[in-house]
Order: sequence, then C-alpha cells, then structure tokens
Amino acid sequence: MQEQELITNQTQPEPRSAAGEVLNVSQITCANPYYRKEIWTGDYMQLTVMSIPTGGEVGLERHETFDQMLRVESGVGTVYMGATKQEVKFVGYANADSLILVPAGTWHNVLNDQNRPLKLYSVYAPPHHPVGTLQKTKFEADLADY
Repeated sequence: MQEQELITNQTQPEPRSAAGEVLNVSQITCANPYYRKEIWTGDYMQLTVMSIPTGGEVGLERHETFDQMLRVESGVGTVYMGATKQEVKFVGYANADSLILVPAGTWHNVLNDQNRPLKLYSVYAPPHHPVGTLQKTKFEADLADY
C-alpha cells in the first residue's frame, strides 16, 4: 500500500462544499509538515500548501498554460525567475507576507537558505495537481507524472 501511495502521490480527497469555503490559510500553511499538500480545488483555481526544508527548494519549473501565485507565511525564500532556463536570475528575497507572482511560461524557483522550514501556499489558475495530492517530500513530487 505504501508503494502505491508513493506512485499516486494522492490521498482520499475530502468532500468539497459546492458553496465554497472560508479557510484560515495561514494556520493551515504553518501547520503543514509536507512538501506539498492540495487543500482545495475548484473548476478554475487550486490551493496547495508547501513546506520547504532548510537547504531545500521548490525546484526549477515552468508552467506553460497557467499563472501561479505563491505567498510566504513563514521563513525567507530566495526567488529566481527568467524567460528561459538560461536567463533565470536572482529576483529577490521573499519573507513572511511576501507574494510571488509567476506569469505562465516563466521559469522560476524558490530556495530556502534559512535554518528553518519555508512555509508557503500556492494558488494555481487553472488547477494543476490532482485532487488529494499529498507529497511528503520533493522526491515524491519529482516522481509525479502530471
């Protein structure tokens, strides 16, 4: 069973309210111990929370067809972006209450150079990860095929 969980990177999704929800996203984000956990997915948007360990990173990536917003709740991240992989360069530091806006097609990465976990949440529009996604580590996330 554990092997199947590693391959699917999913847990059983909790029922969603058709009317929407009100969440304490700061509390949920700061309490999250996992690399990535899907919290809510609608038809046009998705919320995930992330915990990046000391020395860890989100990982250099590009989303061709959707925009992404990341908000830091705790810790400090070093942000890199660029139009191409070869042009990725330092953009700045993001600390608590910082918002990182990533347009579709932009290469980006966030590194945690601090001595405590970097806690952030991410909003994808439209949704990107399967409902129920739970990736305990970046390694599990890298194995995901979607």
